[in-house]
Amino acid sequence: MGCTTSVVLLEGLRSILERNCTYVKGSVELGALEEEEEAQSLWGSHQWIPTTALVKPKIIEPLDYENVLLQRKTQIISDVLRDMLQFPTEDFQISTLRRQGRTLLSTVPETAEKEASSLFVQECIKTYKSDWHVVNYKYEEYSGDFRQLPHKVLRPEKLAAHVFEVDEDVEKDEDAASLGSQRGGVSKHGWLYKGNMNSAISVTMRSFKRRYFHLAQLGDGSYNLNFYKDENTSKEPKGTIFLDSCMGVVQNSKVRRFAFELKMQDKTTFLLAADSEAEMEEWISILNKILHSSFEQAMQEKRNGDLNDDEEHGKAELSSGSFQDNFQTARDIESRMRSEARLKLFTLDPDTQKLDFSGIEPDVRPFEEKFGKRVLVSCHNLSFNLQGCVTENEEGPTTNVEPFYVVLSLFDVQNSRKISADFRVDLNHPLVRQMTCGQGNGSNSEIIGDGPLGLAPHYPTQGVFSVTCPHPEIFLVARIEKVLQGGITHCTEPYMKSSDSTKVAQKVLKNTKTACSRLGQYRMPFAWAARPVFKDASGTLEKNARFSALYRQDSSKLSDEDMFKLLTDFRKPEKMAKLPVLLGNLDVTIDNVAPDVPNCVTTSYIPVRNFEQNGSGSALLEVEEFVPCIAKCAQPFTIYKNHLYVYPKHLKYDGQKSFAKARNIAVCVEFKDSDEDEAQQLKCIYGRPGGPLFTKQAYAAVLHHQHNPEFYDEIKIELPTQLHEKHHLLFSFYHVSCDNNSKKKDVVETPVGSAWLPLLKDGGRVIMNEQQLPVAANLPAGYLSSQDGASKQSGSEIKWVDGGKPLFTLSTHLVSTVYTQDQHLHNFFQHCQSMDMSEQASEGELIKYLKSLHAMEGHVMVNFLPTILNQLFCILTRATHEDVAINVTRVMVHVVAQCHEEGLEHYLRSFVKFVFKPEPYSSICLRTVHEELAKAMTAILKPSTDFLTSNKLLKHSWYFFEALVKSMAYYLTESGKVKLSRNQRFSASFYHAVETLVNMLMPHITQKYKDNLDASRNANHSLALFIKHCFTFMDRGFVFKQINNYMNCFVPGDPKTLFEFKFEFLRVVCNHEHYIPLNLPMPFGKGRIQRFQDLQLDYSLTDDFCRNHFLVGLLLREVGGALQEPRDIRQIAVQVLKGLMIKHTFDDRYAAKSHQARLATLYLPLFGLLQENVYRLDIKDSAPLSNHNNMREDSLVPNSMVTPQKPGSCIENALHKDVFGVISGTASPHSSTPNVSSVHHADSRGSLASTDSANSLLDKSSDKTNSLEKRSHRHSLTSQLQHIERFPRRHSVNVPPLPLDPEECAPPLNRTTKRVTMDFSLLTVPLPDLLLDRDSEIQKAAADSGPDGGHWENGPVQVLSVTLGGSPSAHYKPFI
Repeated sequence: MGCTTSVVLLEGLRSILERNCTYVKGSVELGALEEEEEAQSLWGSHQWIPTTALVKPKIIEPLDYENVLLQRKTQIISDVLRDMLQFPTEDFQISTLRRQGRTLLSTVPETAEKEASSLFVQECIKTYKSDWHVVNYKYEEYSGDFRQLPHKVLRPEKLAAHVFEVDEDVEKDEDAASLGSQRGGVSKHGWLYKGNMNSAISVTMRSFKRRYFHLAQLGDGSYNLNFYKDENTSKEPKGTIFLDSCMGVVQNSKVRRFAFELKMQDKTTFLLAADSEAEMEEWISILNKILHSSFEQAMQEKRNGDLNDDEEHGKAELSSGSFQDNFQTARDIESRMRSEARLKLFTLDPDTQKLDFSGIEPDVRPFEEKFGKRVLVSCHNLSFNLQGCVTENEEGPTTNVEPFYVVLSLFDVQNSRKISADFRVDLNHPLVRQMTCGQGNGSNSEIIGDGPLGLAPHYPTQGVFSVTCPHPEIFLVARIEKVLQGGITHCTEPYMKSSDSTKVAQKVLKNTKTACSRLGQYRMPFAWAARPVFKDASGTLEKNARFSALYRQDSSKLSDEDMFKLLTDFRKPEKMAKLPVLLGNLDVTIDNVAPDVPNCVTTSYIPVRNFEQNGSGSALLEVEEFVPCIAKCAQPFTIYKNHLYVYPKHLKYDGQKSFAKARNIAVCVEFKDSDEDEAQQLKCIYGRPGGPLFTKQAYAAVLHHQHNPEFYDEIKIELPTQLHEKHHLLFSFYHVSCDNNSKKKDVVETPVGSAWLPLLKDGGRVIMNEQQLPVAANLPAGYLSSQDGASKQSGSEIKWVDGGKPLFTLSTHLVSTVYTQDQHLHNFFQHCQSMDMSEQASEGELIKYLKSLHAMEGHVMVNFLPTILNQLFCILTRATHEDVAINVTRVMVHVVAQCHEEGLEHYLRSFVKFVFKPEPYSSICLRTVHEELAKAMTAILKPSTDFLTSNKLLKHSWYFFEALVKSMAYYLTESGKVKLSRNQRFSASFYHAVETLVNMLMPHITQKYKDNLDASRNANHSLALFIKHCFTFMDRGFVFKQINNYMNCFVPGDPKTLFEFKFEFLRVVCNHEHYIPLNLPMPFGKGRIQRFQDLQLDYSLTDDFCRNHFLVGLLLREVGGALQEPRDIRQIAVQVLKGLMIKHTFDDRYAAKSHQARLATLYLPLFGLLQENVYRLDIKDSAPLSNHNNMREDSLVPNSMVTPQKPGSCIENALHKDVFGVISGTASPHSSTPNVSSVHHADSRGSLASTDSANSLLDKSSDKTNSLEKRSHRHSLTSQLQHIERFPRRHSVNVPPLPLDPEECAPPLNRTTKRVTMDFSLLTVPLPDLLLDRDSEIQKAAADSGPDGGHWENGPVQVLSVTLGGSPSAHYKPFI
């Protein structure tokens, strides 16, 4: 019967439409039942192909956004929700963050900038001193998906049980009071401390008595708090607190910890205290709940009123105001408790709880100095068996009888590299140190005053080593030296015997004192030891390992190569047993280093931030790590450092005839800036422990009686900021007389030659590699002019030893952040400097040097990454030829690709976000980075160019787009154009460049994805982010057009990959932080809605709707088109739409009901879209369409939208236009004109976009009944509707069945509500008279059909409220 009534209603509608609307298109709404069953079988198969023709949808031109804002300015300003229509002011700003280094002082010397004359040095210093330049987006936290919103809603463990008036009426005789306990049952008990309640006595700790408290509920629902002396609550309590007189419970910790007090109506107070904070909070929470519950119950009784009270008495109470206040308070409490208990519907969606980090942008941090695995090496003691007292009266302690010096360093046996600088340690007793005090030893104080802040450790014993690539084959090697006395074998002999040590010790002590007084500044090799550092490659320290035995140093095996051979056999006991051993012990331990280790100084002796002045005696010295020269181990330099390590290796003097004696040869190293006679050495060589921080010269260890000595010493030099061609190393060779015969008064040093090494070659580049130098017998003025061996020039004053052969071998290692050894990088900066200084340097030459940068070493490129990129951007804006800009961009593409290949792209992100700053805008420099870069990218993407470079550009296009965006932000701010209107901010040429770039990029995305999927996917995502950022800076109408240009490249029937690209683009763009204002959620009709045709403009997916609300219209159209595609594509589209709706639900900016109502108007066309595609929304393949219990878990449509509904109120006289006034917010939902009533949902917790939700909250029996009812009526309804014409744009209304018998009070159980599809825009006349005549019957049926005899509250907007995540509540009112 209900089905017949629905047919009558539809036929009446159709007759009116045919008479009044001649433009209704004739199309059949539903096919025959046989066709429907055939469609079911096709939909159930995986090879379903849509029957619609693959016609490219019409591209709808968007509105001119900026003009619309001007034309409708009055409407927007007068709108109550204008914040949803306007972008906020100061949406972005540029800021400068102070660079925070890890040291107390800047690492850049004060005079460095003045001294620097080289462009490369200047730019490096500028990089290390500049602050961070950042573009801040005020609402950036809202620009991601819903998982990135600042206020996240956690999913509850279970849903709260809602109790409503209708339930209270039924259960009013049951216990409604709380805490889940039965009447008279125990709700809380435990031990508390009860304070003395006598107000005459002050409350103290002693006045508290421990009592057992029992919270019990009486028969009338009130609560008593009884207390006892023990846990036996069956006996009479010692006292009782009547909670019906309690006004509140508050914490009071003034008297005792964890105390709280109960305030009573008679102004008395009960003071209680718990044993813990958690227990106190639990008591306070439970007592407050009881008070609120009791108060609510009392207010409910007052609301119901006392029927026996006199009317005048009630008026008197109301006039006093107390009842009104209490009533208002009760309503507030009720409203607050209900709002707290309610959940946003999407909170229940499983997708909101999934951890999906795919769309989250990586966290970007500023550049910072990073280290490898840090190891703390602590030197405690070096002791030999040969000991004695060094004082003359023999009253001092027993120590070593001569001074020893330890040199620690790390050796990588696996790669045959020395991976750290030397750490020199002096462990001698102060009495032993005095033996060499006349040879430059300072005082015994721990601090000297010539370092930065005067804080250089005098005798450091703790060093911090860093290892970038730890593995078990790394050894800590200790080389032990002593004062020069003679041959190694002779000097070590006393330490290899254990007998008669006292006499031997005295003899050694005597010889040592003589040697120290005469040769105290010279060292000689003595012994060595080693120990492993790591257990494995993960960096686990080998803490239990000890240093090996002290092996005697072999004078013929001093080099690092010989040490590697010895360490190779270190784990072979049979070979190590053959080495001579000295009787002694070296106590050195290793440990991990805390990140905030105090009292630490850098390799340049600059204190780290947490350095303590009074703790400098135990200062830790960081030891330089020699990082491998490979890109993956490199990092961008962030501090100023300019160290040179010099390693004398070998001197071949067996064939020299220039000197009579040249055996005990010492090498003295000096650093000079001139070769004139009176030129002085520079005080820049790091000294030894106990001496000044910087000295003018350093000596290598001396081998006794060796004509061809080997050396292993390391000399560390602090280089000047600016080097020039006169800076050089001077090596002076001396024969040291070791003869202690007092009869002979030989001089200690005899010069036996000199050699020199200029630091700069090849146009100013620092040459660092192994060098072989000739040795000169004399050193005339101007010796630097004769560097190339034995000079053939006539009149040369230099006399060469052994005919000018290269006799001296040395190597150098540069650890500098302002000088590079890379030839290509050096030449590039040198040419850039020449272009700035003279106009003769051509840009053609510049292109040649730009191309040579492709051959730059990877680790050098990473080390100087910020400096290189800054210079490239500088050239980009200064170049006058297009070829220069293109080649600059090609170099950037190469650099960016190299960083990605090495997994170092985070450095690029740090550069763009914190370092990159375009040159300030000026009237002289009219070129901008964003425009020139856009043009160069377009040129590289042309088909005729190098496809390898274009593929790299596509794959890593994010870098270039982010640079574009930051340049745009700085340009607008620094030029002041940010205050102008959007269409006046940028030049027409830049708009053209952006449009050309987008058009050039699209074929690469849509056509190259088969050959290079990653590049196309990355380019698509980067373009989406760029378009999204353009909304913040550019003309928004222009940006809409670029989105249209993008969408125009896709057609229905595209491969799945292209659908993924398209919806990923839409997802990113629609996640813009101001997505709602971009869609202008306001009516575009003329004034107040007077005709139903106006609704088609604002709430149907028409061309006008898509034009006025561009982004949401585009998204809905694309989702509608995707629903015609196979199942996997439908899922992609639905997920994007659902994610956006979840974001709207949890966006705290639009949490108010008024905001949600306005926001919902943007999605009203979703009604028709879902109705048209109801059978395509992921129903299980094997399930018939009527079986809604078997819907797919990730179904878009909730069961409540597809299953038949409960009978509700009736259809009113007509579909009055006030319904749409309610929807649009222009009319009150409580209008006097009858509105269309809809059905009450079986349960409002159904989620339109819920995925993975198998547990429906609908009643199962109701589901089964409804499913059977719908199945039984479907055939008859379908057969009767075959001739009804199809409406072009459809919306659904829930139509309850009409009672055929006037006396029938309610519809029978087998009659269910049906969904009628109609076009609201065509309804301009009332319904047929046939329906009007039955108005009274309908109203009577509606009055009897509701559960409480009233009208159902949920209207047609309820479906959309479910869509947008409304609160699941039986009291739910339409929020639109």
